[in-house]
Amino acid sequence: MRTATLGPAERAEALAGMAERELDILVVGAGVVGAGTALDAATRGLSTGLVEARDWASGTSSRSSKLIHGGLRYLEMLDFALVREALKERGLLLERLAPHLVKPVPFLYPLQHKGWERLYAGSGVALYDAMSMARGHGRGLPMHRHLSRRHALRVAPALKKDALVGALQYYDAQMDDARYVATLVRTAAMYGAKVANRARVTGFLREGERVVGARVEDVEGGGEYEIRARQIVNATGVWTDDTQAMVGERGQFHVRASKGIHLVVPKDRINSTTGLILRTEKSVLFVIPWGRHWIVGTTDTEWDLDKAHPAASSADIDYLLEHVNSVLAVPLTRDDVQGVYAGLRPLLAGESDATSKLSREHTVAHPVPGLVVVAGGKYTTYRVMAKDAVDEAVHGLDQRVADCVTEDIPLIGAEGYHALWNARARIAARTGLHVVRVEHLLNRYGSLAEEVLDLVAADPGLGAPLTGADDYLRAEIVYAASHEGARHLDDVLTRRTRISIETFDRGTRCAREAAELMAPVLGWDKDQIDREVEHYEKRVQAERESQRQPDDLSADAARLGAPDIVPL
Repeated sequence: MRTATLGPAERAEALAGMAERELDILVVGAGVVGAGTALDAATRGLSTGLVEARDWASGTSSRSSKLIHGGLRYLEMLDFALVREALKERGLLLERLAPHLVKPVPFLYPLQHKGWERLYAGSGVALYDAMSMARGHGRGLPMHRHLSRRHALRVAPALKKDALVGALQYYDAQMDDARYVATLVRTAAMYGAKVANRARVTGFLREGERVVGARVEDVEGGGEYEIRARQIVNATGVWTDDTQAMVGERGQFHVRASKGIHLVVPKDRINSTTGLILRTEKSVLFVIPWGRHWIVGTTDTEWDLDKAHPAASSADIDYLLEHVNSVLAVPLTRDDVQGVYAGLRPLLAGESDATSKLSREHTVAHPVPGLVVVAGGKYTTYRVMAKDAVDEAVHGLDQRVADCVTEDIPLIGAEGYHALWNARARIAARTGLHVVRVEHLLNRYGSLAEEVLDLVAADPGLGAPLTGADDYLRAEIVYAASHEGARHLDDVLTRRTRISIETFDRGTRCAREAAELMAPVLGWDKDQIDREVEHYEKRVQAERESQRQPDDLSADAARLGAPDIVPL
C-alpha cells in the first residue's frame, strides 16, 4: 500500500504516472463525490487517477453547512428513500468510516403552536429516529426527546420566552467538510490512486465518438499532460455543464446552482448548549455548534454568476440575521459576525423554477462512450453516488471488476482513533502539550495526529500556537503543505484550517507567519512568500467589499476584484 503523504514530490510523481500509461478510471473533480469515486475505484483494484483544477474541496464541498444528516425536511416532502439512504450513511460515518471526523450534534426545534405542532413535528422526528435504528446504524446517537418551554429555555437560554411554547430535541452529526475531503483523497492515494490538485482539464481526447482521455494543464508547473483512461468520470458538481461542453455534449440533464451563505459568530454571542433548527418561509435555518463558534445558515437562492467564488451580499447577511434574531433574546449584529462564506449546491434542474424545490437526489449517466457523469445529491450520500458512478463506469471496461467495498473501508486516521482518545492524557504528558490541544489534533487527524506530533518532536517551536489564530498549532501549517497537498496560503487558511472564517481579521494577522512555515516545504523564496500574503490579503479585501454590496450582481463584481491564481 502506498503512503498517504501528499507533498510536492508526490504530486509531481502522480502527474507523471497518470500520463505514463492508460488508467482504468480518471476522475475529474476532487470535491467529496470525486474523491469518493477515486477511493471506490481504487479499492476495487482499478488503476485510478484524480485531477482537480484548484484545491481539494475548493468548490461546494468546503462551503456546506458542515452537517451529516438524513434531512428532516425531505421526510416532510415524503422522500423516504432519500432519508433512509442518508441515515444509513450517517450511521456508517459515525460508527465505522470516520469516527474521528464525524461527531454527534444536538438540535433544538422550537414549537410555536400548542397541541397539533408537537404531535406533527414529534411524529416526524420519531419516524426519523426509527428509520435510523431500522438501518442498524443509529445506535450511536441519543433518541429525540420532548421538552417543555421551561426545560427548553434551560437548554437554550438565548431564546426569547415568547418564541416557543415547547421544543423537541434530536441529534444529527457534523464534520469539517474540507478536512473530510482531504482525508478522503489521502485514503484514495493510500490505496493506489494517483492524485493531483492544481491540475486543470482543458479538453478531452477522442477516438471517433469515444472519449479516451483528457488534456490536463499543470497549473503550478505550466506543463500539459495527455492522460489516457478507459473510462472518465465527470464529478465536477456545479461545473458539470461546463465540463460536458468540452466534449460537445450538453448532457442528459442540466445542473443549476443554488447559493447558500453562512455566518460564523463567536460562541459567547448565543447562550445555548444545543444547536437550533428554525423554520423559515423558504426552507430551514440552522444554528450549528462549531468549536468556539456558531455557524448560522443557510439561504437558498439561484446563482448564475461566477462559480469559483460565489459572493455573499449585504442582503444575504441581513436575511440570516433577521431570521435568527426573530427567536434570540439578545439579537446578533453585523459586528458579531466573524466570518461569512458562500457555497453553491449542484441541483438537478426539474420542472420547478425555485431552487429550493429542485432535486437533492443524484443521477448517473453515460452520455458518450468512455465518459460517465455523476451530479446532484447531497454531501451525506457521497459514498452512494461514488458507488453508482463506478458501477456505471465498470459497464464500459469489458472486464470483471469487484463490487464496491467502501462500506467497510475506514478513512485514514480512523483506525486506532478510539484507543488514542482514551490515552489522550498520557499523550499530553509525553508531548508537553495541554490535553485540549491533543483532543483538537485527534479530532482533526485521528491516529495521524502522531505524524503532526512527530513534527513537534523534531522542532519544539512547531508546538506553539499560530499567532492570531491560537486554536491551531504551527505544526499543522507545516503538515498541511508536507502531507495534505496544500499548495498555497489560501489552501491552508481557508480549507486545511478554518482560520479565514474563525477570526475577525479573516486570517490576515497570521498570514505571513503561515506562509513562512510553508515556504521550506514548498520551496518558496521571499518574493513568493510576499506574493502569497498579498494574494490572500486581496482576497479577504474583495470578500469584505462584496459583503457590503446590496445585491448579487454588485457583490459578484466586487469579489472578482481579487485575482484567482497566485502568481509564481
